[in-house]
Amino acid sequence: MFESFIAFLRETLLNLNLAESDANKFAEGIAFVSLFMLAIISYYITRIVIRRTLYVMIHRSKNNFDDILLKNKVISRASYLVPAYIINSLSPYAIPSYPKLFAFVQESVEVYVIFIVMIIIDGLISSIHEIYNSFEVSKDKPIKGLIQVLKIVLYIVGGLMIIATLIGQNLINLLLGLGTLSAVLMLVFKDPILGFVGGIQLTLNDMVRIGDWISMPKFGADGDVLEITLTTVKVQNWDKTITTIPTYAMVSDYFTNWRGMTESGGRRIKRSVSIDMESVRFCTPEMLEKYSKYQLVKEYLVEKEKEIARFNKSFDIDTTSLVNGRRQTNLGVFRAYLKAYLNNHPRVNTEMTLLVRQLQPSELGIPIEIYVFSANKEWAAYEDLQSDIFDHVLAVVQMFDLSVFQAPSGTAINRLAERLASMKLVDK
Repeated sequence: MFESFIAFLRETLLNLNLAESDANKFAEGIAFVSLFMLAIISYYITRIVIRRTLYVMIHRSKNNFDDILLKNKVISRASYLVPAYIINSLSPYAIPSYPKLFAFVQESVEVYVIFIVMIIIDGLISSIHEIYNSFEVSKDKPIKGLIQVLKIVLYIVGGLMIIATLIGQNLINLLLGLGTLSAVLMLVFKDPILGFVGGIQLTLNDMVRIGDWISMPKFGADGDVLEITLTTVKVQNWDKTITTIPTYAMVSDYFTNWRGMTESGGRRIKRSVSIDMESVRFCTPEMLEKYSKYQLVKEYLVEKEKEIARFNKSFDIDTTSLVNGRRQTNLGVFRAYLKAYLNNHPRVNTEMTLLVRQLQPSELGIPIEIYVFSANKEWAAYEDLQSDIFDHVLAVVQMFDLSVFQAPSGTAINRLAERLASMKLVDK
């Protein structure tokens, strides 16, 4: 058909009394321009057909996957191949007298097709990523780093194919020739390579997920993971700043992932208060009578006194001396009170570990540590509970004839100095 069009042009020009050589040149020139016009018209026709058929079917479909393909322009980009096909098929008939121009056109079409195929595959990869992200597993196993690697490989291979086409070399021979540049390529793509390896390790070992709360003091990161890419992990800190951490650093350096805490039934409270050792003593009957008025330890005191009495009686211990046998101490009663207080606290998760323990005494007193879990893991509620517990501890400790150890402040030292000075004046 196109040959007939060229023949018609040639005969028409010859009828206009043009020389045969000139008629052939004009005919092929007009045919060449007409070929490009035909390619452009075919492209627009293809777009119209796609919009009125495929697009309508996709919009009516209940499946969201084809909408994602449409969004990433996979279908629309395929229409760019139609003009290339027409030019490649008809150019031999349009310019048979110009072999060099024909070779240039063919080479240009090949480069054009490689580029179009690249952007089609790019859209397809993006669509696969978006479809994957629509599933719940994407939160635990993000693949954005892998997608970025695939795109890098795609454009590297596509670029090499374009270069091989332009210089007239086989792609395999070109790749073999690039072996000497491997060191340079390793240097240029060092971060992507390290990031890719680190990203694989993060994913396979389930070290971090999007939405995890992580802490990495070296990089000033303390917040939720927003994004895991080929080369970086993006963290939104609690002050709403954004910290970017190299992916490979997550594997090579230390960081804390609080996922286990968030998935558990509570958030740990581990804090101690130091008791002055000089305030610890055996309980006298008067002290026990006073403590028995505290509801949380009333039953404990009764049972404990019975247990101690049975023990001392079974071993015939002389209890007239405080040193002999077993006796309750105000510190022991205080620990029992704290344990009962925490067990009855509505915001403490009593199904998890609950301890009130005595740590190693030191020059700073006897640390009494509270180890419990807040039922509410939200930060503000957790801090409120922790403060409420220790507000109560500090207020109630004196009720057990104990005192909190505290290093003397400058004001306390000044008061002591003034008191000593006044005592000296009185003596004089």
